[in-house]
Amino acid sequence: MPLLGNLPAFRRDPLAFFAHLRDDFGDVVRWSLGSRRLTLLSHPEHIAELFGGSQEQFRPVDISWVFRQLVGDSVILSQGADWRRKRDLVQPAVRPRQVRGYAATMVDCAMDAARGWADRQRIDVEQEMNLLTQRIVVRTLFGNDLGDRARAVADAMEVAALELGAELRGIGMLLPDWARTPARRRVLAAVETIDAEVGRLIRARQAAECGTGDGADALGMLLAARDEEGNRLTARQVRDEAVTLWGAGHETTSVGLTWCWYLLSAAPEVRDRLTAELDSVLGGRPPTFDDYDRLVWTRQVVKETLRLYPPVWVVVPRITQGGATLGGEPIPDGTTLCCSPWSTHRDPRWFPDPDAFRPERWDADRKDAASEQAWFPFGGGARTCLGARFALVEMALVIATLAQRFHLDIDPGVVGTAPGLQLRPATAMRATLRDRELCLSGN
Repeated sequence: MPLLGNLPAFRRDPLAFFAHLRDDFGDVVRWSLGSRRLTLLSHPEHIAELFGGSQEQFRPVDISWVFRQLVGDSVILSQGADWRRKRDLVQPAVRPRQVRGYAATMVDCAMDAARGWADRQRIDVEQEMNLLTQRIVVRTLFGNDLGDRARAVADAMEVAALELGAELRGIGMLLPDWARTPARRRVLAAVETIDAEVGRLIRARQAAECGTGDGADALGMLLAARDEEGNRLTARQVRDEAVTLWGAGHETTSVGLTWCWYLLSAAPEVRDRLTAELDSVLGGRPPTFDDYDRLVWTRQVVKETLRLYPPVWVVVPRITQGGATLGGEPIPDGTTLCCSPWSTHRDPRWFPDPDAFRPERWDADRKDAASEQAWFPFGGGARTCLGARFALVEMALVIATLAQRFHLDIDPGVVGTAPGLQLRPATAMRATLRDRELCLSGN
């Protein structure tokens, strides 16, 4: 359409729009959001080239005012030498050894949640997972320093996430940065709350000289990190990275867990195999980090959930420069490339019967290179989400802890999707809890 381009169709249903481009126009399709010209990549080989290309040739581009206000100049949007420096400083906070230390906190929080549940109790699944992952991220990222203020930060993050989703699907994306709509004023108020609380924690840690590198939480690791020249992140940079990690460890994981319970409830045979594995591997005890590799089916359930409902449904676009190529063909400088895990994950060329929930796709003796390359819920290449390992371990251990005790029977019916900052359910997801011990005893 004149001036708007493909915005009306994208706004109505971005997931269906991407699938339409893929199915009807091919693997490389030009489209537009107002004056912004983009190219959608759907073939795994092209996407792998995009992820694996040099940072100089495929530069991340920011197309959202709200997103920039939220994450600032964090590693997710940084470029060149600045990106490499920040990546090296942030990685220690989420490396495997550190995630091992976080695992016990993940399980403890999940056990606390289970102790608050009862047989036949009715719950809002998304709300419960939100509260649980919030507790986990507060303890692993900030220690227990937030206290009652955790709710204020979570509410502010929720406002920003909702407004980002609205901006991505509306004319807000086309507005100049200086425009101050009611929605943008709500975002600025939310960011002010986030800045105040995270800034308070940073100043308290700095005053107490807690950033010595031996802290148990990610904030301590960020404050302690030094680059090759001995320089640390500034307070503002620590804030940006902490907020980014909060979003990855809380919002993204809670959405993934919510969809996982939805899929398990609708597939009793998959759930039965899950509980059988938990009984065999754990024998009634809480899981530990060392159990992660042994919980093979649990991890496949997580992987298949992230295929069907990737919380991050569109990857940060990249703009080409310096003679970039794809598939051996030159790409003009200034081309904005994007890709969607939702679209590629549900392509029947890579995943037969793509809408079916089949964790056995990921059996070691069944998966093939095409399907593995076509799965990218955390992005890929050097810019793979730094919190990917954290999220995978968190999802598996939370599911293992709760599924030992309870089945979540979600009300029947198809739940739609609401693409925003994350791919959330469009309506409340209500479930009835069933205590497994009572079920086994016939009560």
